[in-house]
Amino acid sequence: MVEQAELLRKLPKVDLHLHLDGSLRTETILDLAAQQGLPLPVNTLEELAPYVQVGEDCRSLSEYLSKFHFTTKFLQTEEALERAAYEIVEQSAEHNCGYIEVRFAPQLHREQGLSAEAAIQHVLNGLQRGEREFGVVSRAIAICMRNHSTKENIEVVEAASQFAGLGLAAVDLAGDEAAYPPHLFREVFARCGRKGLHVTIHAGEAGGADHIDEALHGLGASRIGHGVRLHENPALMNRVIERQVPLEMCPISNLQTKSVPDWDRYPIRDYFDKGIKVTVNTDNPGVSGTNITKEYGILCERFGFSIQELAMIAWNGLDAAFLDDSDKIQLKRKFREQVKCLGLTV
Repeated sequence: MVEQAELLRKLPKVDLHLHLDGSLRTETILDLAAQQGLPLPVNTLEELAPYVQVGEDCRSLSEYLSKFHFTTKFLQTEEALERAAYEIVEQSAEHNCGYIEVRFAPQLHREQGLSAEAAIQHVLNGLQRGEREFGVVSRAIAICMRNHSTKENIEVVEAASQFAGLGLAAVDLAGDEAAYPPHLFREVFARCGRKGLHVTIHAGEAGGADHIDEALHGLGASRIGHGVRLHENPALMNRVIERQVPLEMCPISNLQTKSVPDWDRYPIRDYFDKGIKVTVNTDNPGVSGTNITKEYGILCERFGFSIQELAMIAWNGLDAAFLDDSDKIQLKRKFREQVKCLGLTV
């Protein structure tokens, strides 16, 4: 077990599904509150934790999402956005992540007058500073929110298009999936297609396989966020396998949001064995109380994944990355060298 834990620590990793406002440290919240003159309901790190992190009694995705109403209050300034983004890179480096994509909703960070473009720019500034200091290649994904108007979401797409190729990797759709099914957003994501922007969609988390189908064929997604309920439609599953559509699975948060009722019914082992391009990610390290090493460890403990299989899952993440070909080739070469040193292959 000691050898396995050491291999898990050293294994190069990829985190494609990582939310900015779900990764905020409690220490950082205390600092930002003091700097910005914002009141806090409590005064210590221990007391603050329940406001940021879900407990074992979390009952649904909507309850899980309620934590973000608290964290986003502290992410309304240039400095706060840059710091939060920088610290995500720092945390990822601690777990030997070689590549991350950090997603956030620009419209949620405008309460003090920032434009959508400014919000994107300052997140990119933080990610790029972190990349220089820690060596983790870092990109951003701009989120359209399900509860926002078409106008607000089109503003996000337009803002994102200005940063395409400059650190902004894709556009996403997130929020309460059950209340706002994906077909409502065809107009918004048609614009992504016209702009040549990559698309990933949260689907099959709190909605069924029909939402995954719509995300792929109605919204133009080339990756699916979560996709837990894909198994409900065997024909669609076969198409996903044939097209090698990556799933951004997040085991710990998927259990917390009740995408599945328990570990015994979490389909990741079956998906992997059937040839689905599974990737494993943290989703919200702060809200879920997780990190990427812990997520990989869960796969060993609960589902019997070997370290070699985990290396393949990490490789899937790198292969699915929204990166230019030249950058991806370089990262893949480095990844192969790292896993070879561990006696693994990809």
